[in-house]
Amino acid sequence: MVIAGGGIAGLTAALASARLGRKTLVLTGDVLGGLLLSIDKVDGFPGFADGIPGYDLCPMVQEQAVGAGAEFATTCVDGLERRDDRWCIVSGNDRLLARSLILATGSTLKELGVPGETRLRGKGVSQCASCDAPLVRNRPVAVVGGGDSALQEALSLAETSSRVTMLVRGDKLPAQQAYRNRVAEQPKIEIRHNVVVEEILGADKVSGIRVRDAARGAVVLEVAALFVYIGLQPNTAFLNGQIRLDPSGRIPVDGRMRTELRGVFAAGIARSGSAGRAAASTGDGTAAAIAADQYLAGGDW
Repeated sequence: MVIAGGGIAGLTAALASARLGRKTLVLTGDVLGGLLLSIDKVDGFPGFADGIPGYDLCPMVQEQAVGAGAEFATTCVDGLERRDDRWCIVSGNDRLLARSLILATGSTLKELGVPGETRLRGKGVSQCASCDAPLVRNRPVAVVGGGDSALQEALSLAETSSRVTMLVRGDKLPAQQAYRNRVAEQPKIEIRHNVVVEEILGADKVSGIRVRDAARGAVVLEVAALFVYIGLQPNTAFLNGQIRLDPSGRIPVDGRMRTELRGVFAAGIARSGSAGRAAASTGDGTAAAIAADQYLAGGDW
């Protein structure tokens, strides 16, 4: 069995598959852990009442999977080809044959697509508060977005920054109530609704952002950094039309994580209907591995 993706869904699938006795190879891509690698505290994960850093959680699961017999390679899936009753997985210059494949390729953070974003990336434009917060200590920063990740990162930034301004496109925060409560209690965080970022300003580093506020019109906010969390883009482009995707670009599955392709399963954020949380993705990975094992044992689809 080949598992594409080294995030929590792929790692959990690897652990379950190896424990079931299947020869298991995980293609992690360049970085093991996926998006969780930049999360300073994963909340709501069973067994960790105070949360756990994603960069601790993922290596822990990998260690368990390796102990159970899974193997890992730091390559990606570039394409799929059907060969009789197997799948040929294109990975760089390699061709891997597998009877079953679990797609747990995760997502990447979306970009704003505004002037200055690309030019100033790494110079004040960031998508990792735990990485870059120390660089703007005691200075004002802004966070774009209103979901769980945006609020988590705003709370993290408030520990070191002088002020955190949250810029939300709509008039509501779609994040979990637990995060909304914590943000409301943090005096350093200000939320501005109905705001759209139009341009990121600065010569060689971020000095401010031009936004359009529904109430004030076009205004410039002086900030030392801008952290962007406006949603996720599933990593499914490599499928190149081989699997029908839903409108969000995710992979439709049935209740057993089966895709429309025989022997191919999907788990985690890349699959349609995902809850988008680490705890849910671990369940996906386990369910996909068990269903794949049953398919390999009986051949039924």
